[in-house]
Amino acid sequence: MSRLPHHRAEGSPSAPPLLLGPSLGTSLALWDRVAPELSTTHRVVRWDLPGHGGSDASLISAGATVGDLAALVLALADELGIDRFAYAGVSLGGAVGLHLAVHHPERVGDLAVLCSSAHFGGPGPWRERAALVREEGTAGVAASAPARWFTPGFSVPRLVRDNRDADPEAYAACCDALAAFDLRERLRDISAPTLLIAGRDDPATPPAHLREIADAVPGAGLVELSGASHLAVAERPEAVLGALRAHFGAGERRGMEVRRQVLGDAHVDRAQARQTPFTARFQDFIARYAWGEIWTDPTLTRRERSMVTLTALVAHGHHDELAMHVRAALGNGLTPQEIGAVLQQCAVYVGVPAANAAFAVAQRVLAEAGAERGGEEGASPGA
Repeated sequence: MSRLPHHRAEGSPSAPPLLLGPSLGTSLALWDRVAPELSTTHRVVRWDLPGHGGSDASLISAGATVGDLAALVLALADELGIDRFAYAGVSLGGAVGLHLAVHHPERVGDLAVLCSSAHFGGPGPWRERAALVREEGTAGVAASAPARWFTPGFSVPRLVRDNRDADPEAYAACCDALAAFDLRERLRDISAPTLLIAGRDDPATPPAHLREIADAVPGAGLVELSGASHLAVAERPEAVLGALRAHFGAGERRGMEVRRQVLGDAHVDRAQARQTPFTARFQDFIARYAWGEIWTDPTLTRRERSMVTLTALVAHGHHDELAMHVRAALGNGLTPQEIGAVLQQCAVYVGVPAANAAFAVAQRVLAEAGAERGGEEGASPGA
């Protein structure tokens, strides 16, 4: 018996990971029209709620919380060797994403929350539904699911069948989790770039619920889809796919912008011109992770990051990279004297020969920069 949620992985194992969470009563089939397309650029991992699809019902028990479900997702990610990931979830799956972004920000790189909420209308209705399902099974909620999930005249029989086949006790425990969930006071703590997607005809989590999240999460974006109800990912898959692609590709675009700001257009243009099919994935990694996540992290200023980078390059003797980052350090606000002080520090903790070679590289770059600016920049002596 597996102690992890049932899941399906698609896409290259070396691609950036993207975890997809389901809505209550559905299975990973909810993402059938979207996941294969996302897997062309991501390592997509879909997972089933306990007692839904292929997941064991014993993974959850009465009185469960969204935090318990989030812990299962983290355990799955750990088992798959995934440290940091993008995440998208629908309804209860979206609540799991919000919980992860608040309580485990180091794990969530980008977040998309679809047809969900920071609270689900209070505990009363969910406790009533949990009691009903425990007593009568899931047939009744499955019969009414199309009216809650889709606009009139639309349905996905496979998803309705998944609802009917869900384990009643596990389904009820998921209702317990929704009853206890309220993250409104913590939304401002979310630092991951966040996209909210609402179905305009959604009676379960109306657009106002998504707007509430968008207004509270710093920098969050909101997309409202016409002709879509609660399971917009199944009803409007092309629109959802477009919004997710734009959002999850934003890290690479942010990274490229910062890379150009720090290193200059000329250097980045040369690197792009040299790109081949063999190096394309590596260039994507550099733009998305090094520049899109590390250099954009506000914990350190760009001046401080330049000093750290110079030290690391001196320590490893990467002189071509050092020359590039000496020039970048000037653009990030370091003076020639401050660059010299960093190299002097390196002489103590890295070694005099390494610092001597670094001073020679830096002096050349500073002299070139001074000539370009019509001044004298290269005053730092060699060791």
